[in-house]
Amino acid sequence: MFEVGPGAAPSPAGRGTVGLYHLAWEVDTLDELEATMVRLVGADALVGSSDHGTTKSLYGKDPDGLEFEIVWLIPRDLLDQEALDARRRIRPLDLGREKQRYGGQTRGGVGISVPA
Repeated sequence: MFEVGPGAAPSPAGRGTVGLYHLAWEVDTLDELEATMVRLVGADALVGSSDHGTTKSLYGKDPDGLEFEIVWLIPRDLLDQEALDARRRIRPLDLGREKQRYGGQTRGGVGISVPA
């Protein structure tokens, strides 16, 4: 999407300078998030994952070192106090647990980023 070229150094933006830190894209299901994780691992581009309570995220880096996020949002009708309280801390993402809890094919973001 953005190409800087072979002379680009890793960006310190968001950590020590002003600039674009990362971009985020939303996926529809946890199965799609899992498939994306497999692709990122295969490309040696997965740099992390996290559970922000109401969002489940993967982080990758493109060939120029720009960080990006792929996220699934809990749909509004499935938000509960546990998920809302979990926003206070960032935990490691347990994708298997989340798929068991919400279902792999449950459409995310409904009522939040997607009209109900």
